[in-house]
This record gives sequence, structure tokens and C-alpha cells, in this order.
Amino acid sequence: MTADTISAILVSGIVLGSVYALMASGLSLVWTTLGIFNFAHGAMMTLGAYVAWTVSDAAGLDLWLAAGIAVAIAAVIGAGILMERLLIRPFYDRRDILLITVMTTLAAMIFLEKGMQLAWGARLKQLRPIVPGKVNLLGTTISAQEALIVILAPVLLGLLWYFLRNSRIGRGIRAVGQNPSAAKLIGIDVSALFIVTFALSAGLAALTGILLGSVRLVTPTFGAEPLVKALIIVIFGGLGSLGGTIAAAYLIGLLEAALIFVIGIYWAPSMIFVLLIAILLIRPQGLLGKVER
Repeated sequence: MTADTISAILVSGIVLGSVYALMASGLSLVWTTLGIFNFAHGAMMTLGAYVAWTVSDAAGLDLWLAAGIAVAIAAVIGAGILMERLLIRPFYDRRDILLITVMTTLAAMIFLEKGMQLAWGARLKQLRPIVPGKVNLLGTTISAQEALIVILAPVLLGLLWYFLRNSRIGRGIRAVGQNPSAAKLIGIDVSALFIVTFALSAGLAALTGILLGSVRLVTPTFGAEPLVKALIIVIFGGLGSLGGTIAAAYLIGLLEAALIFVIGIYWAPSMIFVLLIAILLIRPQGLLGKVER
């Protein structure tokens, strides 16, 4: 294996890992706080891409402005009002909330995908790059848009970590994730923080869709494959561990890039599943997950 090949694998893995980290961190945040998987997360990614495409291409506005509008719509309307209030909140006190929300969020995913197909059609669409051109990274040429993803991902994840660690709302979200009943007893508005969590998660998903929408073609099922990868990453990194999720995202990105080079693009996803199952048999709690006693 030549140095150029190793460099290409590393760059491709970093790009994939950056996308997966942005996608999976929002999914992990919802699990950590509410203890549920949001299967409509991928559809929120698609919605962000479609709204940004409509605002930028159809309305002719700047793509940065379009991205901001799309993220706001996904975070405020999609998550805060519809998803959390209609599909999650009615079941907070149910002991089987995990099973119920699997069904409700799956239903939301199907509804959103079919709704987007009716609204935008099945024809492939592609966003204009936020940053046009090509750049050289570690001796490998990639699009400037991919380089932007590589730069933005750690910055945004670092801001998210800082927000959760140092802001009052972030500390409240962490407290709710550790013990919702105790958080409620000390005066924390748990319901409001659930909405904030969903809004943050949906905003990250929408932003991922916008960044990826100029690299890949956008379809109504655009977010389905990233959702599956994000679920794998959250489990592999350790349920409830945002740091583990981010580390797992980059590890899986590098692993996938290497496997694509060695065995091809069609067999690489299957091998990733096999390897992760083998690893989880040895360490069921994931990379940084806590062992339940």
C-alpha cells in the first residue's frame, strides 16, 4: 500500500467520520436525555436539505442564509412543536415509552418521507456548494465542501460539548439525562429541556443534510442510510456517552474507508456490521459506555 493510498484512505475516513459524528451526536443527545431512539432523525436531515435547496435555488437567497432558515425550521417547527409535543410528550409517564416511541418516530419518518416526495417530487436535487472549488488535504484532492465539513464538524461538536458543560441549560439537560425525577424535584423544567434537546438534535441533523446535500444527490430517502450508520455509532460508542459517539463516528469512518479500498463499496457495510457485532460481544457497553451493575 503506497503513501498516496494511505493518505486517500485517511482523508476519506475523516470526511465520513465528520458527517457521521454530526449525525450521530444529535441522536445520542436524545437518547442520553430521554432514553429513546428518534427514528425520524434521518428525515429531519432530508428536510433540512430540501428547505435549504428551496430557499437558495427557488427563492434565490444566499446559501448561508438558506442554511440558517432550514436549520431553524427543522429545530423549531419540526422538533419543538411537532415531534416532541405530538409524538413523544404524551408517553413520558409510560413504562413502555421506548417501544412506543420506536413506533411513533418510525411513523413520523414515513410520513415525512412521503410528504417530502409529494412536496418536492422524486426527481434528484443537489444544493450548490457553500464553498466551491477543490482543496488539497494530506496530498489528496477533495472538494472544498468536504473540507468545510471536516472543519465544521469538530468546531460544532466542541461548541455542543461546551454548551452542555458550562451553560445553565446544558447542565440542566445533563441533570435530566442522569435522573429526570430528581431534576424535577430541584425545580428544573424537564419538559422544556426535552424540547430544547429535540431542537438541538433536529438542528444538527438538518445542518448535516445541508452540508451533505451539495456532495450527494438529495432524494426523499436521503437520510435513511446516515440514520442506520448513526444508530450503529451510538450503540458502538456507548449509550449515553456523547464522547464515545464522536470517537466511534471517526473510527467507523476510517474503518469504512479502508474496507471500501480493500473489499469494495458493496461489501464494506456488511463487514462493518460483522466487526461491530464481534466487538460488542466482547464489550457490550460499547467504547465508552458504563457497565451496568
